Amino acid sequence: MTRCRRTQRGSALVDFTLVLVLMLPIVVGLIQLALVLHVRTTLAAAAAEGARVAATADRGAGDGVARTRSQIDEALAGRYARDVDVRTVSVDGAPGVEITVHAAVPALGIGGPAVEFSVSGRAVEEDPR
Repeated sequence: MTRCRRTQRGSALVDFTLVLVLMLPIVVGLIQLALVLHVRTTLAAAAAEGARVAATADRGAGDGVARTRSQIDEALAGRYARDVDVRTVSVDGAPGVEITVHAAVPALGIGGPAVEFSVSGRAVEEDPR
């Protein structure tokens, strides 16, 4: 019995190290994926909010862009609010506004390669009557 204990001494540390080497990249990857999806969802919500502001009767496209940028700046960082475009579109046959945000999010940490995507939000313009 003493001999069996001596031969297994330190095996828990080796097992822990082997499992950690496999699990750590998976956990870090899932966390990074969650962060990228969080940024994408936040940008989409800001674009939709900006489109709603731009589509109101007493506001214009510049107000929508400003609202989108302020939403992004409050929720994430100002660097994601640099590339915001606005254009008039047809939403199911009605005149509308579309705000598009283009962003690049680092996928593998701060210095890693970036994932580039565009999100947009649309709203039907209010009738000025």
